Amino acid sequence: MQHRLLGRTGVSVSKLCLGAMMFGDWGTKDHEESIRIIHRALDAGINFIDTADVYSRGESEVIVGEALAGGKRDDIVLATKVHSPMDENPNHRGNSRRWIIREVENSLRRLGTDWIDLYQIHRYDPDTDLDETLGALTDLVHAGKVRYIGHSTWPVSAIVEAQWTARERGRERFMSEQPTYSILTRGIEAEVLPTCARYGMGVISYSPVAGGWLTGRYREGSEVTGPASYARQRLADRFDMSMPANQRKLDAAEQLAQLAEQAGLTMIQLAIAFVLRHPAVTAAIIGPRTMEHLESQLAAADVELPDDVLDRIDEIVPPGITINPADNGWVSPALQAAARRR
Repeated sequence: MQHRLLGRTGVSVSKLCLGAMMFGDWGTKDHEESIRIIHRALDAGINFIDTADVYSRGESEVIVGEALAGGKRDDIVLATKVHSPMDENPNHRGNSRRWIIREVENSLRRLGTDWIDLYQIHRYDPDTDLDETLGALTDLVHAGKVRYIGHSTWPVSAIVEAQWTARERGRERFMSEQPTYSILTRGIEAEVLPTCARYGMGVISYSPVAGGWLTGRYREGSEVTGPASYARQRLADRFDMSMPANQRKLDAAEQLAQLAEQAGLTMIQLAIAFVLRHPAVTAAIIGPRTMEHLESQLAAADVELPDDVLDRIDEIVPPGITINPADNGWVSPALQAAARRR
């Protein structure tokens, strides 16, 4: 498996990152099966694992810790995240110093490790002072509990402000961004990816198969059967076929499926190879729920898309376009308030 540098950290990570969201109650409830999937990924050359405290309320971190026990931890670049609500307590969430300092200890305990390689702020919070957040993260780096810091799904204005705040206040700076990116969600190409490149930040993009839309499961005339996943239940506006935006996604997915067939690729190979082709992307996060899912995603690691295929992708979904804005993952509270007023 090819490795790439994570921004300017000097740390090399595999270009496929194993996402652990589906390990635990949200996906694969069998811990032993989840551990087998993790070990298979490591055997395939993946040295980069990403989880979060909120995934199955800490269960995912516990499973990852169990999988890395027995000497496997030292060779793995381990990332987790903080921000999302862990229970009903209003202070058990967010980007405050109070919560970050407390929750990192919980993550370390669940992961069974003394340090976290990449500690990420899961979402931007405009109501919390950036220096408050950076100050807490800087103290964790100096204490040796965290090696590097990053963030996920931040708007470009916040990415820039955070870099300037770190510079002006003498704080550790964010070394990575984790945005959603796929053929159907190309909005970050306009500003986020160029900004990350300008600041020497690594980009660890998630959902390269667009929440399942680019797996071949969604085709015109086909019915998606089986129980809705936890993610689909939470994100109904991204899957509701009565919405015109999702109908446009279905049309694009059909054209992309035909393109993949013409290129001699699976839909999953086309989708992941597209994400990895962008020069600003360090790694694509794959989030398998089963061993079959993992094997199908590993097969994309060595695929190089020719220019004519990339040109056709641009015709189907133009650069910088996200077909359904709900797929972007973060909406400004100001825009949400304006929508409510309307």
